[in-house]
Amino acid sequence: MDVEKKPKHLPMIQALAAVGQCRLMTLWDSLFGHLRQPIAQILLTRNDIADRTQYQNAQNTFVELLNMGVIPIVNENDTLAVSEIRFGDNDTLSAITAAMVQADYLFLMTDVDCLYDKNPRTCPNAMPIEVVEDVASLEADVSSAGSSLGTGGMSTKLVAARLATSAGVTTVIARSSNPGNIVNIVRYCQWLRATPTDASSRPLTPADEDPLSKSTASLQLDALSKPPLHTRFLPDPEPIRDRSFWLLHGLAAHGTVFIDEGAHRALVSKAGLLPVGIVGVEGHFAQQEAVSLVVVATKRHPIPAPPPSFNEPPDNIASTEVGRALVNYSAAEIVRIKGLQSTQIQGVLGYADSEYVALRENVSLVRRGERGNNRPVTPSVPRTVSYEGDVPNGQMR
Repeated sequence: MDVEKKPKHLPMIQALAAVGQCRLMTLWDSLFGHLRQPIAQILLTRNDIADRTQYQNAQNTFVELLNMGVIPIVNENDTLAVSEIRFGDNDTLSAITAAMVQADYLFLMTDVDCLYDKNPRTCPNAMPIEVVEDVASLEADVSSAGSSLGTGGMSTKLVAARLATSAGVTTVIARSSNPGNIVNIVRYCQWLRATPTDASSRPLTPADEDPLSKSTASLQLDALSKPPLHTRFLPDPEPIRDRSFWLLHGLAAHGTVFIDEGAHRALVSKAGLLPVGIVGVEGHFAQQEAVSLVVVATKRHPIPAPPPSFNEPPDNIASTEVGRALVNYSAAEIVRIKGLQSTQIQGVLGYADSEYVALRENVSLVRRGERGNNRPVTPSVPRTVSYEGDVPNGQMR
């Protein structure tokens, strides 16, 4: 199309995406055609998985294609997506897709062999990071940006790794210039699983055998040589899947509901979210929209409400985001009923759709080790603060 570099004008970008999508699929079809391997195209935006039914439909389509022996080629629908409904980068999209199909592995291909503790381009003594058990505690150089033609960079790959490993998917960062390494890395990972201590510790069972190899001997031969350099993120032993994963990562939060520690303990104990445990609201959202749940330090002495012109988050809140929820009431309604008993909802609003602000089945909590700034959450839409009421002491972080 005689375009030298990626344009900035959105309609131009989307028009080129429409042209490129045809050529891309033609290329994929030609490459897989040599192997007599059928393929399919799936284009997604965040809106496609924001609805639970559509999420399940997409999930079922993936499963059926794989059962038919068809390889799905997944991409973001760039011809329709705008910033509010974009995944933002293919790394995040790949992680959500891997979780949807409960994949064994997710490979994030890049222009370096693996993660390093320093930038290998500027530091000759940079050391590779080969295995990561806890992404949140990882100390690595992520200064590598995405290419001028693509989206994402090393930092987005770490976000994708957190998403995928939380769903039980082993995630690997490897060099894209040698795709044949994928087979060797998978064989090596399977060999590690089959021999947790040493090659002779126990005999292999049929469940341990790698489908990519033809015999136990080939697995052991592969393991004798050092595998291709890569970074492997170990999956969470207690993965978040299905509805809980969808609530946490399939939906963008439209606002925030601040809850006290008692309400959080009740949620952990599998109870629903009652209005008595809510201390504040941020943003404008409607019924059945997703919100972030944030626990604040709760000292119940009253503090004056902010003035009407208040438009910044409070400075005196110690807060921790602990999950996502689909709410039964809008932001304006929750502001009116926060701190009240459920029996008082009818008298305040004139109706009571539910005694719960959020049913427990519509709440998904993050694990303790995932809380804080490193938690793998999906982007939230821009919000306007409407925090009202008693503000507990502390410090917003």
